[in-house]
Amino acid sequence: MTPDLPADPTGVLNAAAEAAGACLAQARGAVRSRLAPEGRLDRAALDAGQHAAHGLAWAAAYVETLRETAAWASALEATGDLNEASLRPALLLAHEYLSQLAGGLPMSQGEMVRPADLGFDPGRLTPLIAKLAPHGGSPARARIVALLVEARGRPALEASGLDETHQAISEQFCAFASAKIAPYAHGWHLRDELIPLPLIEELAALGVFGLTLPEAHGGAGLGKVAMCVVSEALSRGYIGVGSLGTRSEIAAELILAHGTDDQKTRLLPQIASGAMLPTAVFTEPEAGSDLGSLRTRGVRQGGDWIVTGAKTWITHAARADLMTLLVRTDPASRDHRGLSMLLAEKPRGDDATPFPAPGMSGGEIGVIGYRGMKEYEIAFDGFAVPQDALLGGREGQGFAQLMATFESARIQTAARAIGVAQNALDLALDYALIRRQFGQPIAHFPRVADKLAMMAAEILGARRLAWFSARAKDAGRRCDLEAGMAKLTAARIAWACADNALQIHGGAGFALEQPVSRLLADARILNIFEGAGEIQAQVIARRLLEGAN
Repeated sequence: MTPDLPADPTGVLNAAAEAAGACLAQARGAVRSRLAPEGRLDRAALDAGQHAAHGLAWAAAYVETLRETAAWASALEATGDLNEASLRPALLLAHEYLSQLAGGLPMSQGEMVRPADLGFDPGRLTPLIAKLAPHGGSPARARIVALLVEARGRPALEASGLDETHQAISEQFCAFASAKIAPYAHGWHLRDELIPLPLIEELAALGVFGLTLPEAHGGAGLGKVAMCVVSEALSRGYIGVGSLGTRSEIAAELILAHGTDDQKTRLLPQIASGAMLPTAVFTEPEAGSDLGSLRTRGVRQGGDWIVTGAKTWITHAARADLMTLLVRTDPASRDHRGLSMLLAEKPRGDDATPFPAPGMSGGEIGVIGYRGMKEYEIAFDGFAVPQDALLGGREGQGFAQLMATFESARIQTAARAIGVAQNALDLALDYALIRRQFGQPIAHFPRVADKLAMMAAEILGARRLAWFSARAKDAGRRCDLEAGMAKLTAARIAWACADNALQIHGGAGFALEQPVSRLLADARILNIFEGAGEIQAQVIARRLLEGAN
C-alpha cells in the first residue's frame, strides 16, 4: 500500500456505508410518513409522490452498493488479498456516492433527487466526504488508470473475491469471449445478422444453457453467481451472446418450479443441451409492464388451446423452438388472475420465413442495437397448442409463475450490463492510450482519466451488488429487492460507461465502423427491458415503504 492510502481503509469504507445507511433510514421514515401515513402504503400517494419514492429506491441501491463494496474489501483484507488496485476504486466509489447522496443523486440525465426531497439530513456524511476527498480527486483517479494499464491482458478486478471454481469459470469464459465473440461481434451488428448457429452449438457444449439446472435434468447444477460470471464474460464480448442464456434461464426456471413431471422430463434436458432454444412471449402492443391487461386469448377447443392475439418485442423468436407464451384463458377476467402460461413448441424459422407454423405470422422489428438475436412481432390467429402444454396443468397461474422468474432474470440482466460496461472501459482505455494529442496519450489528461477511473469504480460496485443478489438467490432467500437494485444501477452504469467511452473516442466514436458506437446502442436497451428503470424503482420503493428489511 502507498502512504497516501488510509491506515484503516476497510474501516473507512465500512464507516461510509454505515453513515449512508443511517441517512437512508431517516429518508425511509420521512417518505413513509408522507406516502403511508397510517402505516399502510397509499398506492395513489405513491404514484403522486414518485419523485421522492423513486429517489428513495435509488438511494437504497447506492447504500447497498456501498455496504457490499465494504464487505468485499473486508473479506479481501482478511485473506491478505486487498491491494491498491482493488482499494483505490472502492475509495473513489465511496467518495462519489456519499457526495451524490449529500448533494444530488441522478435518477436520469434530467432528474435529480436531493436530501430535501427525501427528508434526511446529509450533515452526517460531511466528515466522511472530507476524509475521502483525497481519494476522489484527479490525482487519485490518474493512479487508478495507471493501475488499470498495469492489469491489461490479465484477470483483474472482475475475478477478485471469487472462489477457485468461479474464478476458473470466469477465466474460461473471458478467454472464450475474447477469441470467439469479440472479433466478430461488430460485423454481426453492422450486417444485422443472427448470432451464428455454430457459435450457439459451442456455447451449448460449454453448458451455458443448462448452467443453473440440476444435474438430474441435464444441467451443470451451478448457482446464480456462476450465471453472473458467465453472463458478464459473454456480454463483454457481445451482449447478444450474453443474452442467449436468458431465455433458457427463464424457461427452465418456469418449468423446474411449476412444470408437471412430464414437462420437466421432456423439456428440461433439451433446454440444457441447447437442442431446444426457448423464447419469452409475454409483451403486447398495448401492454408493456402492465401484464394484467394482456388480451391474447387461449381457448380450449378439442384437445388444444387455440391462441389468438398479438405479441411484440419477442427476442430470438424466429429461431426459437419453444415459446413460454402468456395468454388469457379466463375470458371473464380483467386482470392478472385470468392469465395462464403455455409451453408452446414451434418449428424454427429463418430470415425468409420467420414463422413457418399454421396460425402464426409476423416479422422483424428493426432496432438500433442488441441485434444478434433480433426482435419480432407475432400475430396468432388460430395457433394450436396441445392442452398438456399448460404449465403445471393449472389455469390462472401464469402471472404468479412469471413473477417468480423475475429475480433471476434481473440478476442476469445486471450481469449483462456489467459486461457491456466492462467492454466500454476496455475500448476506452485502449483508445486513450494510443490516441495522442499535444504530444501525449489522451489518457494523461485529467478529464479523460477521471472518466476512466469512475467507470472502473462503478463497475466494481455494480459487480458487488449483482453477486450479492445472486448469493441471496442461491441461498433460497427472497431477493426481488436486491435483484431490482442490481438491475437498476447496473443498467445506468452501462449507459454511462458506453457514453463516456464514446466521448473519449471523440469524433471517431461516432463512426459506425467503431465498436464503441455499437456499445452505445446496445447499452441503451438495458434500462428498458426486464423492467424499465421507472418500473424497477417503483417496485423497489414499494418494498421499502411496505416494510421490507
